[in-house]
Amino acid sequence: MKYYSTNHKSDDVTLRDAVVRGLAPDRGLYMPERLNKMDKEFFENIDKMTFQEMSLEVAKAFFGEDIPADDLKRIVYDTLAFETPVVKVEDNIYSLELFHGPTLAFKDVGARFMARLLGYFNKEEKQLVNVLVATSGDTGSAVANGFLGVEGVHVYVLYPKGKVSPIQECQFTTLGRNITAVEIDGVFDDCQALVKNAFMDAELNQHMKLTSANSINVARFLPQAFYYFNAYAQMKRLGKADNLVICVPSGNFGNITAGLFGWFMGLPVKRFIAANNANDIFYNYLKSGVYSPKPSVQTLANAMDVGDPSNFARVLALYGGSHKDIAGHIGGATYTDEQIKETLKDCYERTGYLLDPHGTCGYRALKEQLEPGEYGVFLETAHPAKFKEKVDAITGGDVEIPARLQAFMKGIKQSVELSKDYTDFRQFLFNESK
Repeated sequence: MKYYSTNHKSDDVTLRDAVVRGLAPDRGLYMPERLNKMDKEFFENIDKMTFQEMSLEVAKAFFGEDIPADDLKRIVYDTLAFETPVVKVEDNIYSLELFHGPTLAFKDVGARFMARLLGYFNKEEKQLVNVLVATSGDTGSAVANGFLGVEGVHVYVLYPKGKVSPIQECQFTTLGRNITAVEIDGVFDDCQALVKNAFMDAELNQHMKLTSANSINVARFLPQAFYYFNAYAQMKRLGKADNLVICVPSGNFGNITAGLFGWFMGLPVKRFIAANNANDIFYNYLKSGVYSPKPSVQTLANAMDVGDPSNFARVLALYGGSHKDIAGHIGGATYTDEQIKETLKDCYERTGYLLDPHGTCGYRALKEQLEPGEYGVFLETAHPAKFKEKVDAITGGDVEIPARLQAFMKGIKQSVELSKDYTDFRQFLFNESK
């Protein structure tokens, strides 16, 4: 299958090229030339399949033309070494828990898949592949741990100084080996801009082989479609798959875009809701039809602090640029820190279910927007212990830190501090490539 750029000014490429390049030469995001529909029999039997089995069928629709069946099965099964269970919170609201992977965040799925796919494509190459990834929270830890020890790959994690939680930070700054943490004096959007500028720097790319592991890379965001199918299968087993609404806490919009890909492949979801924190760029687009990016603001739900969501370009591509179609299928919501606090506390006191700040936005949107006869699933994107200080302060409790997180916290921080000036970052990379 060929992949085209959302800016339509670059040649179509193979899957391998799309994965290795990350970003198209015209600064566009790669999209598959078509989305293959899953057949009727697949959905009839999906509730009888394991997570790995159903995901392999979805992966074949995405990648089956480009990767031999045995290799693809190995990549999928190795990626999905953990479950993504649906858990009841209220009678008509369920949580899709995506924090059962190695770093306790939803990005473990995409990061593990991409690491294995890039390793597959690069196994016969002699040149080192350098992965650049900007993170507002969980991406850095998931990518760093997904690629840790992968031969022929070095990862640079760019993160905004003082704007990720201490636990998130220790998950990618204590690893060493083939992982370098770069602490940028700025916000997430500055980190993302540095990554994009590096890809567009012809001289730098002659010295280093660069790719991205953000959701701008097709190998990172496409596999996230797997757990939407798994959510549907679990709700079908419960007899609650009809009139299903899925709500996604959204920052850079790679996660919800993967769900929309699933819908275009036939996944029977009635509609989606994109839940934003105070960074309400997409919410305002739904209301006005005008996309107006702006500097991100820091919030409790820091992984969603994005002022110019990269994957908005893919949403436009999916719907042919039609605001009417987008707004007709995707609802929106935006919440202040105070609303997040009151909702997290209320849910815990009433139901005993402990949310993280990001999942809180998804839960509240369902509470406010579900219609009679509908069932809602929101994505709980990270374990609340990753935001222990915030969550404890809101609930007055003491979130238990899982053993996997405790192990990260015992490590020694190793990071490089840089300004948000591209000249500094560029010089740093040139020095690294010597």
